[in-house]
Amino acid sequence: MAQPIARAKVRSRRDGSAVPLDETDKKLLNLMQGSFALCEKPFAHVAGLADLSEDEVMERVQYLLDKRIIREVTPIFDTRALGYSSMLVAAKVDAANPHRAAQFINSHPGVTHNYLRNHEFNLWFTLAVEPDSKLGLDGTLDVMAARTGAESIRQLPTLKLFKIRMDLEMEAGTDALKTAGEAVEPLELDPIELSTEDIETIKATQGKMEVRSDAYTPAAEKLGVPVSEVLARLASLQERGGLRRVAAILYHRRAGFSANGMGVWAVPDDQILDLGRQMAAFRGISHCYQRPTYADWPYSVFTMAHGRSKEECDAVLDAIADSCGIQERATLYSSTEFKKIRMLYFTDDFKQWEAEHGA
Repeated sequence: MAQPIARAKVRSRRDGSAVPLDETDKKLLNLMQGSFALCEKPFAHVAGLADLSEDEVMERVQYLLDKRIIREVTPIFDTRALGYSSMLVAAKVDAANPHRAAQFINSHPGVTHNYLRNHEFNLWFTLAVEPDSKLGLDGTLDVMAARTGAESIRQLPTLKLFKIRMDLEMEAGTDALKTAGEAVEPLELDPIELSTEDIETIKATQGKMEVRSDAYTPAAEKLGVPVSEVLARLASLQERGGLRRVAAILYHRRAGFSANGMGVWAVPDDQILDLGRQMAAFRGISHCYQRPTYADWPYSVFTMAHGRSKEECDAVLDAIADSCGIQERATLYSSTEFKKIRMLYFTDDFKQWEAEHGA
């Protein structure tokens, strides 16, 4: 068993100042975001990459969970691939009391992210509905508009997906975040065919995983199959695009990333494919999409930048502007996080919400 890790005392604050991390913590957080494998002993796999013992990796991960730096370790499924309809929504709600509107919007189980941003469209949230939703996206937004008194709701569905990969770079600094890698191809958005076995596997594996050597065993016990079968099913879902990866999700601010800037770009139609690929390649960009434009909204490409400060986000977005030559742009910063969760799929919560609100 590894010896207890010596650490400086940390002042406990639930909401958010950054917690001091040593270099091993930072390395481990990078690995837990991208290298938690589909294997019988995933913590041992991470330990091999980090040159640590499995016991120390699990001890450190539990510490990072307890200190609310890691939110959870969980499978990350692809909403669109599982047949759910989804979009980003911008709403113009009462600026004096946006919390009231946010509270009702947050009651929907398909709202996973909801932020107050510095724009006249001040409430920005993601919404997903089930494949057999009676209300659908339009009907759900009609209910939300009526209940919140929103002056306007703007639908911003994904037209092209260039990147969706939320990794916070814990070891490198600003220079790494504003560095461009190789341009990437847009990702497919079409649903995959799901069997009953696939759906049961998703239901059994989704949500927070325990910190234990045999991390996939609880799901195997729920399903009544060997761990090797669970891993084979998850690998199949990953190959088909239904599972992105299994990874640690971090509390941004507690991990030191206090700012997120939504960079929006007025990219000419004939340049969207090329420049969207280039923008997505920047290390400091977690999400990159093409979305619809409107008469008063010329911005067709959205990029999410995460940084340890507003200045670091600005540096990433400025580097994109220098590289791509697009000067008509804006950055919307979040001032309040009203909701941020992982969605749970194939539950009764969606139908219950719709039944309560007129479906």
